[in-house]
Amino acid sequence: MIGCGPASISCATYLARLGYRNVHIFERDSRVGGLSTSEIPQFRLPGSAVNFEVQLLLDLGVKIFTNRAFSASEANGITLSSLRKEGYKAIFLGFGLPNAHSTSVFSGLTPDQGYLTSKDFLPEVSSASKGCQGCPKARLPDFSGKRVVVLGAGDTAFDCATSALRCGAKRVTVSFRKSFTAINPVPEEMDLAWQEKCEFFPNLAPQRVKLGSDGKICEMEFIRREQNDDGSWYSDADQVIRIKTDYVITAYGSELNEPGVLKAMEGVELAPSGFSKGLPVVDLKSMRTNQEDVWCGGDLSGFAHTSVEATNDGKTAAWSIHSTLLGDEESHVTCLPRFTTPIDLVDVSVEMCGMRFENPFGLASAPPTTSSAMIRRAFEAGWGFAVTKTFGLDKELVTNVSPRIVRGPTGGHMYGPDQSGFCNIELISEKTAAYWIQSIKELKRDFPTKMVIASIMAKFDEQDWTQLTELTVKAKPDALELNLSCPHGMGERGMGLACGQDPALVRQICKWVKRAAGPNMPVFAKLTPNVSEIVEIAKAAREGGADGVTVINTVSGFMHLDSDSTPWPSVGKEKRTTYGGLSGNLIRPMALRAVSHIANKLPGFPILATGGIDSAEAGLQFLQAGASVLQVCSAIQNQDFTIIEDMVTGLKAGLYLDGREG
Repeated sequence: MIGCGPASISCATYLARLGYRNVHIFERDSRVGGLSTSEIPQFRLPGSAVNFEVQLLLDLGVKIFTNRAFSASEANGITLSSLRKEGYKAIFLGFGLPNAHSTSVFSGLTPDQGYLTSKDFLPEVSSASKGCQGCPKARLPDFSGKRVVVLGAGDTAFDCATSALRCGAKRVTVSFRKSFTAINPVPEEMDLAWQEKCEFFPNLAPQRVKLGSDGKICEMEFIRREQNDDGSWYSDADQVIRIKTDYVITAYGSELNEPGVLKAMEGVELAPSGFSKGLPVVDLKSMRTNQEDVWCGGDLSGFAHTSVEATNDGKTAAWSIHSTLLGDEESHVTCLPRFTTPIDLVDVSVEMCGMRFENPFGLASAPPTTSSAMIRRAFEAGWGFAVTKTFGLDKELVTNVSPRIVRGPTGGHMYGPDQSGFCNIELISEKTAAYWIQSIKELKRDFPTKMVIASIMAKFDEQDWTQLTELTVKAKPDALELNLSCPHGMGERGMGLACGQDPALVRQICKWVKRAAGPNMPVFAKLTPNVSEIVEIAKAAREGGADGVTVINTVSGFMHLDSDSTPWPSVGKEKRTTYGGLSGNLIRPMALRAVSHIANKLPGFPILATGGIDSAEAGLQFLQAGASVLQVCSAIQNQDFTIIEDMVTGLKAGLYLDGREG
């Protein structure tokens, strides 16, 4: 790696995580971190944050050599040719752009006269604000009581503006050539300058610098820039603006024009034109140059404009380097290793009824499992198991109305994410049993380590339950879940809630299914909370041979009445409405009560908990109450399948901290 900035640090980090042991970084300066250390001021990026990343790099075994310039004109300089002779198989150029852009308007002006580039100003600010071990104490530039004009509209320009204020400037003006709608700094950078009362002058091009009798800058003259209808820009010399100032700082970006560096890069193709003129031509998918053993990233690539983007360049290059060095060899590594701590090593797998769950979080039989494609995406995101959408025999096929899910009223009159709950009149799957049987086979084939539980429903009829069970077990799911609890729509057909409120019916259905499924197929009854005592239903399920229960399904509820008695939601002129199933955080207390009560009365009886599990902390509540694994729906509707990452890492962190305290 050439240069120890964000791009090289990232590239070296990922290569070291992949197992490479001879990863070396050569840095021109005595300090490492690139612009993150040398130009971004302390209030924007603390030096401790950079040092932390560098220390992690060193802990991985990467070696950093400072005071080693990449140049063909220095005595101890290194070049592509010299690195190849030393045996390096891959070279990453991440040394940034050392030379500041300027214009002829400022030709001949010096810092003593009040003219500075960002490359003059920011290193002084950074050095003084961050300091360095063993370095003489640096002082901030003294702008006390002075007026400063900053030219440019990128992140660097706004760093200059806010830094100038911290150097004592009484007024800072930021001027740029285009309009507010045509610039694209990081919003937080521009917002900070705005909040700190910097003045903004858009649509101005610098035309002339006026010097005072002391030979120092006293005024800047600009002409107005306008935009044509076709998007092109032109300067209107009739519109002149003069701004009195003591200092001018230009932040027009940087370039590469050092002959020694260009000579050291000999062989690397440079772009002949365009915004990346004079910079290496790179393949953005791999960050490789025209040289098979040379990659490039960060500012030098011409595409990265922030530390985050530079870091991503290094990450992309690391995978390309690994793939290139590997050649035709097969690797067990299918992706770049992530940041790992002792927390990541915590085992959150669960054993239940002979099944091993990678983690206790799974999809409930609900809208997130409407199709096998959705379950597939969930597995790819990291969910440990999924319960299919409930299906029945083809004679029981349904058609769901739309819309059928609304926000809960307890969160106020708010739409969008972060709902405290939902109300739905969702029925079972509209898809056939054949669809789900084929889907289960494919999911188990493609995700052998994930648990797939088939959710089924039928009337109180032995033949129907037996036929549906025998049909389903042929697909070899990991378990069966019997939907005896759907509170709306299916009860009118003699299914769901109509069966689940009577202990005798629950007991008998469990017997039928367990007999048809065989002793090696775990069977769980999904229970309704819409009963006087849910423990009695759980006892009946166990007596019928069920291996466990899912607790709880949605709570039957009525959503809202306006003060004039108009219901919400409602349909048509007559404002018709109905009861629906409540879900989400608003039913969590009821779900916790049901789980803990069953766990107390039926010790050791497996419980799949569901109802308001929206975080690792909520999941821990259910686990501590006696649940074995956790089913989730509403939290996914509020966000998406990627919420699993927060849940798993949160659970690991909680268990890790509990273990340390213990």
